[in-house]
Amino acid sequence: MLTPRTELLIDLALEEDLGLGDLTSRALFPPGHRRRGWIEARQDLVVCGVEIAARVFARVDPALRVRLLAAERSALNFLQRLSGIATHVRTHVDLLQGTGVRLADTRKTTPGWRALEKHAVRCGGGANHRSSLGEHVLIKDNHLAAAGAEVILLDNFPPEGVRAAAALIAGRARVEVSGGVRRETLRAYAVPGVDVISVGALAYSAPAADLSLTVPARGRAV
Repeated sequence: MLTPRTELLIDLALEEDLGLGDLTSRALFPPGHRRRGWIEARQDLVVCGVEIAARVFARVDPALRVRLLAAERSALNFLQRLSGIATHVRTHVDLLQGTGVRLADTRKTTPGWRALEKHAVRCGGGANHRSSLGEHVLIKDNHLAAAGAEVILLDNFPPEGVRAAAALIAGRARVEVSGGVRRETLRAYAVPGVDVISVGALAYSAPAADLSLTVPARGRAV
């Protein structure tokens, strides 16, 4: 996931947080100061984004020594956001076990973060829908109707409407359900004939994972 776009996001994050430098660390620690620390998870979670967090630390100090704390917040922001999405997705995927229905995301992602957030969806066991409008045709209610569709999108249907529509389609096309699907109602939409359920909230409503960087007090063994 360390693409040029990801490198740009790292640049922006570090510029945002370190524009004037890390005054506290420079005031407290002499040159050559070395300590060990770790990132600690304070909840059960699906970890995602470790390589990006490591890249943030390496960008600030390739040796991961003096300026470790300078990179802490930016690295944790990436790790917490992506792990939060992966964990959120897993709670949805688990609800669909045994139904044969795939869970997919949508294009409702944070601007600039689409590739990373879709990577986190995959880490959580979900699938990726199209990443841009140019990938394939998706006809919705505000498009002109077209004949011979390979996939029929049931958008904002209630569960009973999905069941009735899937029965009418009767396997002549793949069926995707989207719109208004929440984790509490997810299983109700996984009816016979449905192939994919796409949920925009997989990315934009996922809470950040509870992670912290711990540096032990002086004298404590690590």
